Amino acid sequence: MFPKTVALALALVPFSLGQVSSDFESGWDSTAWPTYALDCSQGGKVSLDSTTAHSGKNSIRVDGAGGYCGHIFFGTTKVPSGDVYVRTYLKASRALTDSHVSFITMPDSAQGSKKHLRIGGQSRILMYNRESDDATLPDLSPQGIATSTALPTGSWQCFEYHLGTDGSVETWLNNSTVAGITVTKGTTNPNAAQWTRSRVVPKITAVYFGWESYGGDANTFWYDDIVVSSSRIGC
Repeated sequence: MFPKTVALALALVPFSLGQVSSDFESGWDSTAWPTYALDCSQGGKVSLDSTTAHSGKNSIRVDGAGGYCGHIFFGTTKVPSGDVYVRTYLKASRALTDSHVSFITMPDSAQGSKKHLRIGGQSRILMYNRESDDATLPDLSPQGIATSTALPTGSWQCFEYHLGTDGSVETWLNNSTVAGITVTKGTTNPNAAQWTRSRVVPKITAVYFGWESYGGDANTFWYDDIVVSSSRIGC
């Protein structure tokens, strides 16, 4: 019988074609899904929660404190070597504010040591941030802000994204494309000038889910039904 946390890496199939996933119904395997907090961690906490879930009875709860050292994440280093697709159901207790925060962080070797590709919020919308040059996707102009969306609170949302080997970034919320945080070859995102000024193509080595605040914002997030794969999963 297969365990709930599944790593499909068959002998005759390269790992780049496999996936890692969990619905946490067998609990939180902290070896397969370890915590991550670079440099410092003061106040943040990760725990298994049996009071709310997208499916079944369990989810992972992240209590994120205010300030950088209040950050805490959990995740996996088992990422495909080529295209990466990530799907998670998440629930936020508080709305994104004007302050810069992250709820997904990914060590990115293309940017250099200890640099990350981050997904979170600023100006009350979903956005990406590249740590090495602090570029945002979309541009945080009134026009750029209007092309992204707020993250609903208090209910489960399906958040999905794709990092392509050609440098493309695609993002979906509940199966709908979020135009402001999507950049693909052959199409133009007029609000991605900051992002496209660099030729860095993300090469992530892990995916971590949690909370990081660069100001005083604190929040609680729940994560469930996570899949990291080389092909799109959908909601």
